[in-house]
Amino acid sequence: MRARILAPQNRKWWTLGAVSFGLFMMMLDNTVVNVALPAMQRALKIGPSELEWIVVSYALTFATLMLTGGKLADYYGRKRLFVIGLVVFTASSLACGLAPSAGVLIGARTVQGAGAALMNPATLGIITATFPPRQRGTAIGIWAGTSAMALAIGPLVGGVLTEKVSWSWIFFVNVPVGVLGVLVALWAIDESRDTSHEQRLDFPGLISSALGLFALTYGLIEANTYGWTSPRILGLFVAAVILLAAFVLLEHRQRLPMLDLSLFRSPTFSGANTSMLFVALAMFGIFFYNSLFFQNILGYSAIETGALFLPMTFLIILLAPVAGRASDRVGSRWLIGGGMSLLAVSLVLFAQLGPGSRFWSIVPALVVGGIGMALTMTPTTAAVMASVPVDKAGIGSAVLNSARQVGGSLGIAIMGAVVASRISVPRSDPAFAAQFVSGYHHGLYAAAGIAFVGALIAIVTVRKAAHHHEPVEVAAGAAGA
Repeated sequence: MRARILAPQNRKWWTLGAVSFGLFMMMLDNTVVNVALPAMQRALKIGPSELEWIVVSYALTFATLMLTGGKLADYYGRKRLFVIGLVVFTASSLACGLAPSAGVLIGARTVQGAGAALMNPATLGIITATFPPRQRGTAIGIWAGTSAMALAIGPLVGGVLTEKVSWSWIFFVNVPVGVLGVLVALWAIDESRDTSHEQRLDFPGLISSALGLFALTYGLIEANTYGWTSPRILGLFVAAVILLAAFVLLEHRQRLPMLDLSLFRSPTFSGANTSMLFVALAMFGIFFYNSLFFQNILGYSAIETGALFLPMTFLIILLAPVAGRASDRVGSRWLIGGGMSLLAVSLVLFAQLGPGSRFWSIVPALVVGGIGMALTMTPTTAAVMASVPVDKAGIGSAVLNSARQVGGSLGIAIMGAVVASRISVPRSDPAFAAQFVSGYHHGLYAAAGIAFVGALIAIVTVRKAAHHHEPVEVAAGAAGA
């Protein structure tokens, strides 16, 4: 039976609140763990390799299963996959906090990443199916502000909980939030799925995309550890190319493909996804090395470093919904172009910092960067979601998030390589700080160039959506779903 999807006026904002709960948790776990790593190492008596895998295991499964999560959300229902992912994420968070050893913690983090991959594409799919086109940008702006807030306050929250309570509580706090999110989701969210034509799961596509993304992401994460030309890394990149090429060929020949490649015929869809990859490539590595610069060179503590990013965070939270409303009215093209240009300026301003810099020297870069991020992330997301039919919202969201995750992994790897290329002495050597700052500056200028290229791509490709596809083809789920 066909039924409306757009939620009643008094429930759609509760729907947005429910998906924001889940989004906040999964984005927080991208950054909250980093500052707790020394405490974990002491408590669990583990080495550097195991410590690295506590971080890598989450990012790896998150990126690997993103496309799969998007397709499953369209196929089985976005509410169902969101709730399942939220339950998995919450339960695995409890397991992380209770972990008695590194092996258990790494396993629980792996499951946590899988839960996030089920949730993340469903969140944007639910928003797209719930809000009419005239309000979608505003809703996505709140979604983007929630994501940015979680990423930015992660180090601060992690530092406070680790220093004042215990490292376990960076995971335990997810449990009550997750339970509340599940209850609100079950009440507020209407089910929606792809019913545009006959549906079935594309298992060859699911397997080839997951393995290809795994090989690519793992290769990027480990490239600086083993060397970009090592047999291990080259083998992973070759495997990624073969598997992803096989995925494209399979999707081209499938009658009911997992990923409808015709979506990429839209210049807006292709251009906005490329812009998202470029902004993640430019910014993710910088966020990582900014933290190292502020702590190791300027002498800030973990909590102080987390607090240092608050001006940028508040600007993103305040301006992301405004940028969303503006994209509803005027389109995303010039907002993305202007935002990425401001990000390039922000990176150049960061490159002017040195060992003697103080807080007020950092503020201009933070302010310009906060405005740039708000103007970029929300309109980019809105452009992608407006360029796909609502029945493809899950897979459209998955492509966008995959571009962000792969771009972020590539950005961290490239930034690490640039910084490492300027360092020729051990950390204990007095010359280390100067060499690190030199590599940090070179990485910032490279990232600024990448951001500017992303701005040009957005200006050339992104166009205002006509909103010709309303959610009339998406059937509501059963009343009890």
